[in-house]
Amino acid sequence: MTTPPFVVTDVGNGAYLVEHGGRLEVVFVAGGADAPWAFWNGYVFHGVPGNDRSPLRGRQEFASLHHHPQGATQTLAAPMPATVVKVLVQPGAEVKSGDALIVLEAMKMELPLRAPADARVKAVHCREGELVSPETILVELE
Repeated sequence: MTTPPFVVTDVGNGAYLVEHGGRLEVVFVAGGADAPWAFWNGYVFHGVPGNDRSPLRGRQEFASLHHHPQGATQTLAAPMPATVVKVLVQPGAEVKSGDALIVLEAMKMELPLRAPADARVKAVHCREGELVSPETILVELE
């Protein structure tokens, strides 16, 4: 069985429309040639495709998730300069893997940031309308 081809359209400002199997997705790409990253469906992928030393690897993370041992706090940070459009959780909330927690706007597109796993929200460090820089801690999960 053959996999249908991907059709990629550059829509500018680092945004690409990717069509595959009848689905249309938006992917954002940024960073230099030595350290590119892509943002898709609330997740960040880092690395250079086809380079064994730095493969484009998916991380089970939303935004920039800093993994810690189970039971420890996970900090979730903005993947790019953006505006916080919606804060969908508050401290104490129980979230499921894949739940949208924060919605950012960057490059005229809304970017839902999703929970990487079932967790409890320990703290929210942003508010709607706030401008955030890359790596700004937005939410803590435990």
